[in-house]
Amino acid sequence: MHRFTRFTAAAAIALALGLVAPSGFAPSAFAQGAMPAKTGQSAGGPVLTDSKGMTLYVFDRDAGGKSACNGQCATNWPPLMAPAGAKAMGDYSVVTRDDGSMQWAYKGKPLYNWAKDGKPGDTTGDGVNNVWHVARP
Repeated sequence: MHRFTRFTAAAAIALALGLVAPSGFAPSAFAQGAMPAKTGQSAGGPVLTDSKGMTLYVFDRDAGGKSACNGQCATNWPPLMAPAGAKAMGDYSVVTRDDGSMQWAYKGKPLYNWAKDGKPGDTTGDGVNNVWHVARP
């Protein structure tokens, strides 16, 4: 007798794209080597986005490859977190946050989402307090 596992459509797609691994298997090389951000489109042109298509931002007060956005700032501007063991690739590097967690950076600038963006393509965080800007490829 064979044993079958039921998958939801989303689970099947994620498995096919290598975003998750079947039980008992190591993650695919594709998933391990995937870039932390991709290029998306906004009304203002190309922007970097996270895996969900949400716009990424940079903060003018970040310097020296270090995030200056912690506490309430990080609640409003969630960092693009890097998994343990993440390694630099191309223009992407990993910075250590004040709490010891890891965050992705693009060309040395830490990357963030904006809590008030509601859907892919939104860029409502661009220009906030004249210190937040969309991350451009």
